[in-house]
Order: sequence, then C-alpha cells, then structure tokens
Amino acid sequence: MNGIGLLIAFVLFIVLPFAGLWKLFEKAGRQGWEGIVPLYNFFIIIKLTGRPAWWFIMLLIPGLNFLIALGLIVDFLKSYGKFTFAEHVQGVILPFIYFPKWGNDKNTKYFGPSASAEFRQKYKLALKKTQAREWADAIIFAVIAATLIRTLFIEAYVIPSASMESSLLIGDYLFVSKVNYGARLPMTPVAFPFAHHTMPLINTKAYWDGIELPYYRLPGLSDIKKGDVVVFNYPMDADSPYFRPVDKRENYIKRCQGTPGDTLSVVNAQVFINSKAAITPPNGEITYDVKTDGDELNPQIATDLHLSDISSINNTEFITNTTEESAKALRGYSNIKSVAPRLTPRGTSDPLNPVYPTIFSNYKIGANIPDYKWNVDNFGPIIVPKKGWTVKLDSLTFPIYGRAIAVYEGNKVEVNGNEILINGKKADSYTFKLNYYFMMGDNRHNSEDSRFWGFVPEDHIVGKALFIWMSVDDNASFVHKIRWSRLFNLIH
Repeated sequence: MNGIGLLIAFVLFIVLPFAGLWKLFEKAGRQGWEGIVPLYNFFIIIKLTGRPAWWFIMLLIPGLNFLIALGLIVDFLKSYGKFTFAEHVQGVILPFIYFPKWGNDKNTKYFGPSASAEFRQKYKLALKKTQAREWADAIIFAVIAATLIRTLFIEAYVIPSASMESSLLIGDYLFVSKVNYGARLPMTPVAFPFAHHTMPLINTKAYWDGIELPYYRLPGLSDIKKGDVVVFNYPMDADSPYFRPVDKRENYIKRCQGTPGDTLSVVNAQVFINSKAAITPPNGEITYDVKTDGDELNPQIATDLHLSDISSINNTEFITNTTEESAKALRGYSNIKSVAPRLTPRGTSDPLNPVYPTIFSNYKIGANIPDYKWNVDNFGPIIVPKKGWTVKLDSLTFPIYGRAIAVYEGNKVEVNGNEILINGKKADSYTFKLNYYFMMGDNRHNSEDSRFWGFVPEDHIVGKALFIWMSVDDNASFVHKIRWSRLFNLIH
C-alpha cells in the first residue's frame, strides 16, 4: 500500500473514530483520553453499557472478539440514545463520520448503561423492534457470523481441475481449515460477503482495493509440513492483466513438497528433500506408455483403474495418466504387453514444456537465462527461500530468486549491465523477508505448480485441506452422481 493510502487509512480508521470516542467519553463523565487507548477503551465501554466485566475476557479470544466488539458498540450507541437500526449501521460501518459527529453534537447525551434493567424499562418503547428490524438484525448477524467463520476458522472449497488426481477428484467438495496454520487476516477488508474476487452474474469486482492492509496471520496450531495438502492464492495472478490483491487471487490446491530452507530436487519424477527421497502420494498419477497386442482395451477396465487422458498413438499403443497401483494392475491383463512411465530424460530441457525459471526471461544477467537443463521429471536442486536467509545473487541464482525479490517482497529490481540494482542500490546478495514453499500436484504430468511458476510466499497461504464433505461426478448418471465412498474422507 502506498504512503497516501496508508495515511488515508490511518485517518479514517484511527484518528477520526478515536477523536469521536474522546468526546463521547467526556459526555459520560469519563476522561477523554480513555477513549483512545486500545483495549482499555473497550473496558470502559463495558462499564458505560452496564455489561459484566468478564466480557473483557471474550474480547481477547480471536474470532469471538469481533462479535463481542460489535455488540458492545451497538450497546454503546444505545447508551447515547441511538436506538434506530440506521444509527447502529452508521456507527458500526462509518465510525469515522458518526463518532465525531455525535461527539460534537450538543443534543447527543449519555443516557445511562443500556444493558441495565432500569434502562430497558425506561426506554422500552424506543427499544422495541419491529418485525422488519428483527429480520434485519437476524440477517446481519448471520452474515457477520458466517463471514467470521469463513475468514477465521473453516471454508468450503471445490476441486476444479485434475491436478491432484487421484488423491482428489474433480467435483470433490472440501473443508479447508484456517486454524491449522493460523488465519490470515483480510488484506482487502472492503469486500462483498461470500464473494471471492468477482460478483456472480454481473462479473464485476467483489472488493474495493482502495484500502489494502499489511499481511498478518494469527497464531496457528502448526507450521506447514511436507506432505500437507494446502490451499493458497495463485502467485502468478500478480502478473495477470486482471491484477488482484494477494487475498483476492485465485485459489489453488497442491501438496507441499518443500518448506523454507529445504533443498529440493526431482529425479525421474521422485522428489528428494535434502538428498532424502520424499514419500510419494500413493494415489498420485503420472503418464504411462501402454502397448497392447492389438486388441482394444475394455472401457470398463479404463473406468475401474481410473485411466484418464487416454490418447491413442496407433492401434497397439496409447498414453494414459494413472496411479502406480493401477499401472501394476494393468500389466496383469493378457492383452497388455508393457506399461512404462513416460519420463523426460535427466539433463535435458523441454522447449515444448519449459519449466521455472526459464519462462521468466526478465530476470537475467546478460542476454539469456542459463540452461539449467531442468524438466518436469528432473528438476533442481533448488533451495526454498526462508525468512532471514541470504542468497548470493549472480547469473545463476538471480533468475531463480529475482521474481520473489521483486514481485512477492515488493522491491524495485533492475539490471544494469552485469550489476543488479535493488531499490536503486547495487546488490550482490539479498536477505528474504518471507518464508516460501514449493507446491506440486499429485498428478505430476497434469499439474501447473511450482515447477512452472516457482515458490509460494507465506502471505499467499489460505489453509489446510481437512476432509471431503461431498463429491459429485458430473459425468455419471443421475443415480451415480454422488461418489458415496468419498464422503467425509480425511485428506492425507
């Protein structure tokens, strides 16, 4: 966020509301300064509204504190004679306008603790709600509660592509936990509830990017571990013509293969971490070359073994994506002569399917990016950046880490001859400010992942995939559309 935006946010969300609270506190016989001390001002609001002192403890519980604070603000407004729904909306949504207005309004006075029985009896006519008001309160509470749950605790997600097959199938509906890694607080706070980045039907932006807040994550239950299935915002959206803020970028789901500080390599489709072979997902898929004796493959076999993306080469050969277990079973059929994984040889580049960092030609020293001779099956070794790690920048490392330095860490990066300039200063090294991760799809030959666009910064992490709550096969008949065997399966 630029300096002007930060200044505007500071004035709107800090200066003006606190200035109004100063005046409102004085109207209640309190010291004005009490209104501008964070948390302590809510402790005084609890006293002014007549709520029990233990409510302050609930203000310290993430998630619950938002609802409690909202209720206290409404009680606080009632204590000053603001009884209407419109006034409550004004005070909650536009405190930078209405707190100063009411604080300087001679007709606005402190009526007493609105939560007390005496207050409710005295002003029962003003506090009486119409049926429309009751419905409005219920709807608003439901929207706020659902938004909080979605933001801080758990969110639904659907698998849109085949990149995680056969571990996860197209049409699997998941619950994604925000608690495991710690909920990321909204970075684009002004947004339409329940819409991600685009409004349904009208296809307009579902958020306002005039205010963008810094990245902050609440404490979580654990760090991201190798092997976790993770939902994150697509890093390449930073280069999209429809540039979006980080938390409004497309959601992707992959398996974490490398964590900060790891040295990762892929050798003949096998991932190695710090020179040790990583556990291969048992339901992961790769491409196989299949040779037959000329007899056609029974379609039921293709269904039973989940053979996907079948492409014929000639009458006796075809290509398919499937799991190692299914490939082993396929070899047992009498009309199958051989089943062999289709792997790009080690030490060769694949110009028809270029991988990271070759595709980012703007991060180079000299005329060309070095030929690392990496491909989808043989990649690296590559070090995953870690917060505080310092990398030496030269013609070999700059193409690998230049994008993270420039795009994800917000630096101005230039190359002047053989010199690298970061924010206008010559640099031969760089110390990372964020942790990064290397994500890969379980369907290794049908996944757009870190092998193609590099690292995932920690501020892009959404949450951990927990379990499948529904699974729908759009290609099946009506009776068999629901994959009953997948319901409530934990995700491993």
